[in-house]
Amino acid sequence: DATFRLEARHRLSCPLVEALHAWLRAEQGTMSKHNPVAKAINYMFKKDRWEAFTRFLEDGRVCVTNNAAERALRGVALGRKSWLFAGSERGGDRAAFMYSLIVTAKMNDVDPQAWLGDVLARLPGTTASRVPDLLPWNWSPTRQRIAA
Repeated sequence: DATFRLEARHRLSCPLVEALHAWLRAEQGTMSKHNPVAKAINYMFKKDRWEAFTRFLEDGRVCVTNNAAERALRGVALGRKSWLFAGSERGGDRAAFMYSLIVTAKMNDVDPQAWLGDVLARLPGTTASRVPDLLPWNWSPTRQRIAA
């Protein structure tokens, strides 16, 4: 839970982050501004970067790493060359639309193929007021699909 993570971060990570901050400030003053390490240190202290770097210490819901985001974007990076063959701008728009549907289903722990097949079968007989029930976060498969 976020409260437990935040308490653990304050206990374990805060002293390390404070020590890192002090070390970076001390090293920053001893290096030439052309040194690559000095450039990296200066980068950390520009604008709100240090605050962004330490945000995980203020909110237990914030992930320490961006691994989940990297994994989520992996499919886009792997399909990069395939997107060139969408055929047209309109085809690219359709591919992006379909990709967003698939990823939304996955993010809601729904099998995209089962969801899309079921939704496409049910959509013609669905009233406009019932369409929100077909969104991945509200969707439940029809009994016929469960039995199959």
